Amino acid sequence: MTRPVTRRAALAGAGLSALAAPAIAQTVRFPERPIEIVVGFVPGGGTDLDARAYARFLEQRLGGTVVVVNRPGAGGEVALGSVARARPDGHTLGTTNMPGLLTIPIERQAQFKLDDFAPIGNLVTDPSAISCHVDSPWRSLGEVIEEAKRRPDTITYASPGVGTDDHLQLVLLQAATGTRFSHVVFQGDAQLRTALLGKQVDLIGLNLGPVTANPDKIRVLSQGGATRSRFRQDVPTLRELGYPVEMASERGLVAPAATPPAILARLREATADIAKDPEFIRILETRFTEPLVEIGEPWFARLRATERRYRELWARVPWSGR
Repeated sequence: MTRPVTRRAALAGAGLSALAAPAIAQTVRFPERPIEIVVGFVPGGGTDLDARAYARFLEQRLGGTVVVVNRPGAGGEVALGSVARARPDGHTLGTTNMPGLLTIPIERQAQFKLDDFAPIGNLVTDPSAISCHVDSPWRSLGEVIEEAKRRPDTITYASPGVGTDDHLQLVLLQAATGTRFSHVVFQGDAQLRTALLGKQVDLIGLNLGPVTANPDKIRVLSQGGATRSRFRQDVPTLRELGYPVEMASERGLVAPAATPPAILARLREATADIAKDPEFIRILETRFTEPLVEIGEPWFARLRATERRYRELWARVPWSGR
């Protein structure tokens, strides 16, 4: 089943005067085939679960089929590279993870850059967290830092990839404390939890939502939000603990850059509606994550300002290999 995209829907969805061009007045059939949402991590993690929930609500609004495709690798680069190269017709979308969306092209010759994408919208924020096994002797992050100072490069810290929020909180924490940890990379939430529960690593950098949703044998030492989470009032922020670090994962959706404005407008309109849906909000809350809704170009305007700050950080503290 397809649904026409009208000029009225285009203008309402995008909120941009540029969409008032005469070409947008023509009716566009969309979708014409199943829409794929490409996820850069293994199934079962926060990004994957968000995408699957969003896909179900998007089907309801567009009247077509929406499927999630997992293409893990390189901290999300493999998936985003495939979206950047996809046919720009609205039938291939990609999930985004901040800060990797910005940091990966800064640290290496990546398969994508921000300008390869058209923004649909950001939906979720989830602070980075640092956790250990409940059998660990560490009861606080301060104890971890003290031991890291005594034994540089010996405490293992696992994250989902170089340049991800979970990795960058470690980079900033090391810079703030003069410590050095041994960074280990896995491909997603499930692998990180398995490694920690199997005592293969000492610490994991994994967002607060997933470790709260699966708390068995995991002790959360800190989180990188600006304030304590309403879902975990017991977990202090890094700033509370005296470390000048804030870090969180923001998750959203993009399309290839040359996607027609009318189709983008329809996707943005649907996404804005999904973000207000009480059932979608309830699903986010069951995973202990907060809405952070920014639709279309205003979202990317903020990201471009943030990108400049990450380039400045890279000049001071190159994080590749740290």
